[in-house]
Amino acid sequence: MQQIAITTEFIKLDSFLKLAGVADSGGQSKVLIKDGEVLVDGQECTMRGKKLYPGARVQVAGNIYEVVGS
Repeated sequence: MQQIAITTEFIKLDSFLKLAGVADSGGQSKVLIKDGEVLVDGQECTMRGKKLYPGARVQVAGNIYEVVGS
């Protein structure tokens, strides 16, 4: 599991995917999310704007990322 630090209270899912290096662009994030390839805390999430707070876990393509505060 890779930890990704944020400096704000929360981060939106599409922005998190870019920050984590999973997606190169917002468009790529949108496709991954729309196609149901992203799990948040173990459940499929199709909401691009889902707010992620420290402690949330995101799984994409078999990789797990944890949101941590700075």
